[in-house]
Amino acid sequence: MPSTVRNSLDWILEAFERDPTYVRKRMFSADAAYIDGRLCITAGERDEPWNGMLVCTSQDHHASLIEEMPALQPHPVLGKWLYVSQNDPAFESVVQHVVALVLARDPRIGVEPKPKRSRKAGLPRR
Repeated sequence: MPSTVRNSLDWILEAFERDPTYVRKRMFSADAAYIDGRLCITAGERDEPWNGMLVCTSQDHHASLIEEMPALQPHPVLGKWLYVSQNDPAFESVVQHVVALVLARDPRIGVEPKPKRSRKAGLPRR
């Protein structure tokens, strides 16, 4: 049965719907956008610090992305990624800029997801 809870930040992910490689998944009680198989952003509305957009990137790219969009800051829990709260006055402009970078395939945004471990791994043989 599909969830009846609607994420008010769905508008962020709608920008990706025309991209043939776009996949949407749930992550951290938020919605995640994958483009070309790479995890690019998550958007969710919960208590801080999970109330906005996470930009999935490597720490090597933090400085250049923060310089371009100062409202982005390392996430206080997942410091490997950048975050902007939807309470930040620059939220919508940062979202638009990040979405444009993702769609332009900016190499600074997106991480390869770790392969899922088999559920059978670690179980004794019969």
